[in-house]
Amino acid sequence: MSLLAKLEDAVEFAENPEPRCPCVLLLDTSGSMQGAPLDAMLAGLEAFRFDLAVDPLAARRVEIAVVAFDNRIRVVQDFVSPDRFDIPFLNAEGMTHIGAAIEKGLDMVEERKARYRAYDVAYYRPWIFLVTDGEPQGEAPDAVARATRRLQEAETKKQVAFFAVGVENANMEALAKIAVRQPLRLKGLDFREMFVWLSRSMQSVAHSRPDETVKLAPTGWAEL
Repeated sequence: MSLLAKLEDAVEFAENPEPRCPCVLLLDTSGSMQGAPLDAMLAGLEAFRFDLAVDPLAARRVEIAVVAFDNRIRVVQDFVSPDRFDIPFLNAEGMTHIGAAIEKGLDMVEERKARYRAYDVAYYRPWIFLVTDGEPQGEAPDAVARATRRLQEAETKKQVAFFAVGVENANMEALAKIAVRQPLRLKGLDFREMFVWLSRSMQSVAHSRPDETVKLAPTGWAEL
């Protein structure tokens, strides 16, 4: 880490020593997401940002990062507070490298937790929230298996909470082999309700103690 980055961290955590709730969004931008699905996802992100930012405590405690994945794995937004979260420009192309995206999300969470610890900032169990309309595609099966093992080990140790959401023709059976929790299928393209639910869930976490178990609201945006 550069000296400037360390200085920025020192200022940030001195000005806001509240415990942090890191949340990484892994968003599928493969070719099949082009058009209405991608447009609806971006509109949902706007609702997510607005809903989080109007909660003063959540605005100080929740940190959002966004990873877009297709053939490439791109950090399009590093961890920021909701008021500094800019909706990224995304285009859809290529295949679906879910394994590599999960590995990136896990790496980012570990790096962020190390920075919290360096400045004695408490933190909640990080969330990783995956949205895809497909299945692992275009990457070696070993890469997906490695990411799955690492993710499930992190879940078992309560180092992360992972949620998977399938859109339209997503392969739910494939997602179920990756996630510890049952993956959920989005009703139509109701991204707005899904992201509002995610915002309200993060607000509930932000208003709890770091060691407290939070009961989440029903997922009315999902179907079996």
